[in-house]
Order: sequence, then structure tokens, then C-alpha cells
Amino acid sequence: MSIFEIVTEPIIPQTYADYVLRPEAGAVTMFTGHVREWTEGVRTLYLAYEAYVPMAQKKLAEIGREIEEKWIGTRVAIAHRIGELQIGDIAVVIAVSSPHRSDAYEANEYAIERIKEIVPIWKQEVWEDGKQWMGHQKKKPGEIQL
Repeated sequence: MSIFEIVTEPIIPQTYADYVLRPEAGAVTMFTGHVREWTEGVRTLYLAYEAYVPMAQKKLAEIGREIEEKWIGTRVAIAHRIGELQIGDIAVVIAVSSPHRSDAYEANEYAIERIKEIVPIWKQEVWEDGKQWMGHQKKKPGEIQL
């Protein structure tokens, strides 16, 4: 069983760390991406994430397979939250276990970069004076990109 999911409720990181922890793992790395208040001098009020959920989960699992092939002995769990997220909320969690710490660190960084590249998740930043869809996968409201 694998954990690669899109969720609407708050993410509990320990769930994902517990999933990847096993006797042969000497290292567990965890990345949590949080909603920050300030970006380049602009105050963010909240973020709104949307996803094409079936494809997003498929792509998260694909990233997991890539990692397990590239770094032998790793186990991966990834969750990304959608909906309206407030300052400080966790948007994404990536947990990786490995027999050795260097592989766990490298695989974790690889995962977040691949998420940004291939997973159909869109982020709208809402500021005090406006809002905008952000990132390389910009979309228009209501649009589904494959």
C-alpha cells in the first residue's frame, strides 16, 4: 500500500513519517511546505489550491515510483492539500525513508521539484489588493488542464 494523495483536511505530518518508517531505514526526511505571509514584499491573505484530483494522485504515485527506482531502498509518502489554506497551514508533505540519509535528502528534494513540474495542482495567491494564479501551470478559474 502506498500513500500518494490529494486531501482537503489539514495534513498531519506524523501520519506520513509513520508510514515510511521501517526497521531497515536509517533515515527519514520530511518536507512540509507551508503558506507564508510575505512573498517579495507582498502580504498574502490566503492561498487557494485546485487540482485535477485523479491525475494529480496518479502523478504523485509516478513520482514515488521514480524515487524508489532511482534511490534503491527508499519508501515515499506524499500528500498535497487543496482548498483554501490560511497562513501557516501545510500545503504539502513529503516523507522519505532510506537506509542512508543522503539518499533520503536527495529523494525528498527531487520529489518537490517533480511535483512542481508534472502534478496538475494550481495555486491562487490572494493578497490585500488582488489575486493571481501562480506558478508554471497558471490556469483560469474553472479550467481543467491535463
